[in-house]
Amino acid sequence: MTLLGKIVQSRHLSKTHLSIKRLMSERGESNSSSMAQDVIQQYQLLDEASRTVFYTTLAEKYNPDPKEMLTAAQAYADKPTAQNLITLTKASESPRQELLRRINRATGGTKAVVTMRRELLKLLDKRPELAALDYDIRHLLSSWFNPGFLKMHQVDWRSPAHVLEKIIHHEAVHAIDGWDDLRRRLQPDRRCFAFFHPQLPDEPLIFVEVALLADIPGSIGPLVDKKSPTVEGSKFKVACFYSISNCEPGLRGVSLGNFLIKRVADHLKAEFPSLKTFVTLSPIPGFVEWMTRGADLSVLEQHPVIAGHYEKAMQTISLKGRTWSQRITDGWTPGTCAETEHEALKTLCAIYLIYYSTQRGGSPVAKFHLGNGAKLNRINWAADLSKKGLRESAGLMVNYLYDLDEIESNQEKYVNGEVAHSRAVAKFI
Repeated sequence: MTLLGKIVQSRHLSKTHLSIKRLMSERGESNSSSMAQDVIQQYQLLDEASRTVFYTTLAEKYNPDPKEMLTAAQAYADKPTAQNLITLTKASESPRQELLRRINRATGGTKAVVTMRRELLKLLDKRPELAALDYDIRHLLSSWFNPGFLKMHQVDWRSPAHVLEKIIHHEAVHAIDGWDDLRRRLQPDRRCFAFFHPQLPDEPLIFVEVALLADIPGSIGPLVDKKSPTVEGSKFKVACFYSISNCEPGLRGVSLGNFLIKRVADHLKAEFPSLKTFVTLSPIPGFVEWMTRGADLSVLEQHPVIAGHYEKAMQTISLKGRTWSQRITDGWTPGTCAETEHEALKTLCAIYLIYYSTQRGGSPVAKFHLGNGAKLNRINWAADLSKKGLRESAGLMVNYLYDLDEIESNQEKYVNGEVAHSRAVAKFI
């Protein structure tokens, strides 16, 4: 950066901090909308380096007063009254939370705060001192983006073009190959639903794609084949959630997907009374990595028989010093592997999902659905033959079953370290 550029950025940064002081003043409390707008405008003029300085200032200069916190905490410990609790709560809240709330009052304020979080997340690995600032923003966003405030809309071919473009761009599970592919995914036997926020009406936050079918699917190919025939409405018995994608990285850690799936299930059940089964067809990211690095067998200490099945299956797979990627490069496919290896991979997958999904390092997709109250229903062989599917999960995919009457009990089991699963999965171990 040139000297002139540095001088300009220094001025922008100074004006940003001055705008914040005005916004946080008593006058700012009563006239916050216009002052918040000024903060946003100044912030938008900052380059990447200046924004990092801006975040650092918020993290260091807008913390709670330690002495006030200690005094309030001691008072509450001595006398836990309602008033002392209120005083402690106020003392422990960082001033930057009020700053962010005031910024949110401006036109475009919500989007600005989400943008700040998106940028902040990129810095956390190298700047751990910004973690408290990130926590405060996430805390506020969890309230502002409470699913009770969100609007669920069906996305179809008549939706605005910019919304459809965002669906194509943000599809994170099964890439959409242009407009023809998207058109097939929006046909009468398909559904796409998204959450929208009132302050961001043109921005889908998260969306789920659903296939309406006669039977539970065992492979992804037919579901994303843009030339596949449509299914008649009279045959709809199964609603399969085959993809869920987040559109806004700034909302990472804000729970949205579980509420969207449940709301979509209720909507579809009302629209199609013939639907009896709600399942997913899900990838298993992390499975091959877990298998190749070797499991932490301490997890299976209370299950010696299962540990024995694990050891036998690993001996059958026997990579012999090669990586899984090398095996695929050498021509390995689910269609050509030996039956013993086929069974060993299913055994390992069942062990991984049943015993390691509750552990740190378990499959994030499994954690999401099982923690959401679904049941591990079926493991499907040769279900995803894409390069990614073979590399991450040996071509295996899973059906998680959402039994609307058992969701709460399954959630409780998962919290207690138990994975609800079917006999069809249990037979592999």
